[in-house]
Amino acid sequence: MTVWDRPEPPARPVPLDRERIVTAAIALADEGGLEAVSLRKVAARLDAGPMRLYGYISTKEELFDLMVDEVHAEILPEEQPGDWREALRVLAHRTRQAALRHEWLADLLGGRPSLGPNGLAVTEAKLAALDGLADVDTVMRAVETVSAYFTGAIRREIANLRAERATGLSKRDWQRASGPHVTKMLATGRFPALAKAVYDGTDVDAETSFATGLDWVLDAVAAKLNPPSA
Repeated sequence: MTVWDRPEPPARPVPLDRERIVTAAIALADEGGLEAVSLRKVAARLDAGPMRLYGYISTKEELFDLMVDEVHAEILPEEQPGDWREALRVLAHRTRQAALRHEWLADLLGGRPSLGPNGLAVTEAKLAALDGLADVDTVMRAVETVSAYFTGAIRREIANLRAERATGLSKRDWQRASGPHVTKMLATGRFPALAKAVYDGTDVDAETSFATGLDWVLDAVAAKLNPPSA
């Protein structure tokens, strides 16, 4: 029985329900990451005994599942775009925006699918965007490919933000501090392709990089949906 199938106990003596528990857990995670979340800490924030929470949630993993599902509600657009590319693009960007608001989400994206109602609705929206445009296996691989791209891109962006906070160096500060070493290594001639990228490439911000990569992945999906005629 999943956490969504299991009924909640009576809310007494302190008013308590899964919604309040999840809201408190998300607030803790937003403040200090997943390591700041435990049933004991959530109970303390709600001024309830820790054992009472076990009537609603059995494990911390169940709590994380509920937290992820709650944030998935932020990812769903109010209206599903009619164009499949725009539908997948909107879901990808809204996932990125949700992860920037709740950085801990990046640690829980990917892996086994979310089985909560909001998570299932997001999966439904992805599949529905491509429904009827190809056979079901092609649709599933296309959704997996797009999801794998934006999950990886989001994790990389969040990792960079965490590195900035941990080191106190912005991206530009880090590049400036690392410059002498990189210049020396490139001068050896052992890394010509990297040298070309460093000296001739255009540096773009995270949002532009995300959007460009996403468009390229969607182009690849389009080629599979509309294969060239023989």
